[in-house]
Amino acid sequence: MARRTKAEADETRVKLLDAAEQVFFEKGVARASLNEIAQRAGATRGAVYWHFKDKVDVFTSMLDRICMPFEEICDDKYGELAPLDRIRRSIYAVFDSMDGDERRRKVFDTALFKLEYVGELESVREGHVESFACSQRKFAADLEEASQQDQVQMQMTPQEAALGLHSLFVGLIHGWVLNEGNFPLRSMGEKAVEAYLTGLGFGPSKLPAASSGL
Repeated sequence: MARRTKAEADETRVKLLDAAEQVFFEKGVARASLNEIAQRAGATRGAVYWHFKDKVDVFTSMLDRICMPFEEICDDKYGELAPLDRIRRSIYAVFDSMDGDERRRKVFDTALFKLEYVGELESVREGHVESFACSQRKFAADLEEASQQDQVQMQMTPQEAALGLHSLFVGLIHGWVLNEGNFPLRSMGEKAVEAYLTGLGFGPSKLPAASSGL
């Protein structure tokens, strides 16, 4: 019986987070209410407070189900590869995971364009800033190592090159989300990233192209 009760509670939590994704996307975080989320999930307001402290907790729990792009870049799961291949693999893995995923696009739309990171949500912003800085540092370290290995003399510092690459990466995601996924993120993103790396002086990628997958 205890196991069944826990299973039912877990199911309710999932339904509440699914409902939160929809309500936050439709109304924005500030205008959404816990009552609306509960009703959309077919639950009570009391059920919301059983699982979550407040609306911020609902929002952050919703984001926790979808790994954010900066966090994926910071994950060093491609550490055994050459530095440029680490960069490419990590970026293209993000593009692949988002391309065609309507649910994930809507969550990013909410996080990017339907939320004010002030007041009680300031801590969420601080977390994003930390992940942003981590991913940019990783790009800089990999670019510096790649320039040494390939004997490439970049016309800017690794930190400056990383900032440009990071801005390209973020800009592609923002544009894709803002325009409701109306272009193929992986194939267009790959072309843009390869053009940028070529401009820095690096040779072409030896990884499979977008049409072949990773």
